[in-house]
Amino acid sequence: MATRQKKAASRKRATSRNSKQKRTGSIRRFLISFTSTTLVVFGIASCVINTQLTEGWRERLSLPHLDLPLEDAPAPARQAESGRTVTRFAQCPQFFPGAHPVQLPAGAHLRELCFSAFAVLYNTQTKTPLVVVERLNRSVLVHAREQHRTDRFYPESRLPRAERAELEDYRGSGYARGHMAPAGDMATPESMAQSFSLANMVPQNQKHNSGPWSKIERDTRKYAMRARGDVFVFTGPLFDAAPSTIGRGHVAVPARLFKLVYDASNGRSWAYVQANRADTEVGAPMDYAAFVRRTGLRLL
Repeated sequence: MATRQKKAASRKRATSRNSKQKRTGSIRRFLISFTSTTLVVFGIASCVINTQLTEGWRERLSLPHLDLPLEDAPAPARQAESGRTVTRFAQCPQFFPGAHPVQLPAGAHLRELCFSAFAVLYNTQTKTPLVVVERLNRSVLVHAREQHRTDRFYPESRLPRAERAELEDYRGSGYARGHMAPAGDMATPESMAQSFSLANMVPQNQKHNSGPWSKIERDTRKYAMRARGDVFVFTGPLFDAAPSTIGRGHVAVPARLFKLVYDASNGRSWAYVQANRADTEVGAPMDYAAFVRRTGLRLL
């Protein structure tokens, strides 16, 4: 009798141990399954979140006017902290000191035009350049002496008709088509022909064009011939608040013209600001600081 009771108790204990083991195994399998599922879900969520963050940063880092993200953009193409925009001139940075184009106020009315011997920042509101930049040196000017002046003026076909000056605008206006980058600076037949684009012209008083302004251009060439390296020349018009215009295209007539000269070999710079009138005479040049005060243009 005692023996049967002992056997029954032993079987009961064994059954209890098996039940506990089964429960423990079930709990362990549940925990393993839950952990694995959680890791998979978390991993998927992480991928989605990372993708969204990456796309978000790409949107933040992409500038609307550039194909490159900000960190890959060349320095001249970035937005300046001061609120001024650095014009890119991606195809012709060689015309600017240190290959860094000028900083000027942003505007949808400005167009960057590269020519073979000069760069034009063009103003579609005035239908004239805002500034024209050249790089001169002795070699360029020696070859320029060999070129034949073509005098074949033409409207700039890279500009929409509504934004450009036409030959008819100047015809009968009483104003000369005044070069900003002079034909006398052009060293090749191609650059000579390009210098007669109306995108390189402003309506200029004829006596001023052929007199004092022509002398300033000659003096600039003489200096560049003697310079040890590159001389950068910035030329452009300055307008009154409500300028007069010529032609059906309403090309604005500048009140004054400027020419800023910078010798990269020694850091010297000087400028002329001349009234666009027949009675203007060649005056003494001013230093760069005086030029900035008078025009508000920081071109160096």
